[in-house]
Amino acid sequence: MIPVWDCTLGTLVACLDTTLRRIGGAPTYVLTDNAKTVTVEHIAGIPVRHPQMVAAGRHYGCQVVSCVPYDPESKGGAEATVRIAKADLVPTDANLLAAYDTFSELADACLTWCDAVNSRRHRATGQIPADRLDVERTTLHVLPIEPLALALGEERLVGSDRTISFNSVRYSTPPGYTGARVWCRVVGEELSITARTNSGDLSEIWRHELSTPGVPQIIDEHYPDHPDGRSIHQPRLRPRSEAEIAFVGIGPGAGRWLKEAGPAGATRIRAKMARAVELAAVLGNDRVDQALGLAATAGRFADDDLLSILGHIADSKPAGEVVRADEAHSVQNGTSGWQALGR
Repeated sequence: MIPVWDCTLGTLVACLDTTLRRIGGAPTYVLTDNAKTVTVEHIAGIPVRHPQMVAAGRHYGCQVVSCVPYDPESKGGAEATVRIAKADLVPTDANLLAAYDTFSELADACLTWCDAVNSRRHRATGQIPADRLDVERTTLHVLPIEPLALALGEERLVGSDRTISFNSVRYSTPPGYTGARVWCRVVGEELSITARTNSGDLSEIWRHELSTPGVPQIIDEHYPDHPDGRSIHQPRLRPRSEAEIAFVGIGPGAGRWLKEAGPAGATRIRAKMARAVELAAVLGNDRVDQALGLAATAGRFADDDLLSILGHIADSKPAGEVVRADEAHSVQNGTSGWQALGR
C-alpha cells in the first residue's frame, strides 16, 4: 500500500517498481484497474495497452493485465483492496485518527498496515501471507538491477548554475552534476532527484521540499565554492607579476590577507607584500604565512602589525581567540579609578 499524490504514468511505474522490490521478485503478471495510464481504449471489448506500460512489463519480466469490468475475481478483488485500505487508513469520524500532520506519516501508517495484515493468518488459506511469500518467492522472476527510467520521473538537465527546473521552480543539485541528466519525481511532499553516479549506478542524490514558483529551493552546501552565495562578489586570486606570485606563494594565509586587506581599504599594500616576502625569506614561509592569516582574521593591516604578530609567535605565546576591535571591545580606560572620589 503506497500513498501518492497523483496517478500519472511515472508514478504508477514507480509504485510498481517499489512493490516488486518489496516482494523480492516479479510474478507472471500484475493486475491493475482500467486506468488510462494502463489501457488506452477498448476495441470490441479488447483492451489496448499503453505502449509504455507494455515496456514496463517487459523490463520487469511480467505481463500487465487489467481488470475485466463486472468480474468478481478481477475487478472485485481490486475494489475490495481499496475498500479495506480506506477503512483502515483514511481518517474518518469513526476512526481514532482525525488527520495526518504530514504525508510521511501516512506513508508510515501504510507500512505499518502492510506489516499487520501480512502477519496475521488469512481466513481463506489458513496461512500467514508473509510465510506464504517466502515459498512463492522461489518461483518469482529475478528483478533487473535498475528500475525502468520511467519510474525515476521526468528527465531534466542540470544547468551551469547547478539547478534544475521542475514545475517552474528551481531546485539545486549537489556539485559534480553540471550538464548531467537527472530524473525528478514527486514523493509525498518532497521532490526526489535521481542521477547516475560516478560508479555508473542510478542513485537518489537529493530530496527537496516541494516549493511554489518564485520560491526556489537552493541549498548552500551545494555551492561550497560560493561562500554565502556571493560568488559574483568573491574575486579569485590571480597573481600576474613576479611580486604578486611571490607573495601568494607564501601560503594560504597570504592569499587570505590580500582578500581582506583590499576590501578593508588598507594602504601601501604592495609595499607590505614585498616586506612579507623578505621576512619569509629570512624566517620561513610557514611562520610568515601563519602571521598573515592571523592578521587577516583580526583585521590588522597597519605597517608594523605583521612584525608585531611575528614577535608574538616568536615568544611562543599560544594564539588564543582572535578579537576584532569594535564597539563591543573597547580599549578605553575603565572608571574603577574614580571610585574613591567624593569619599
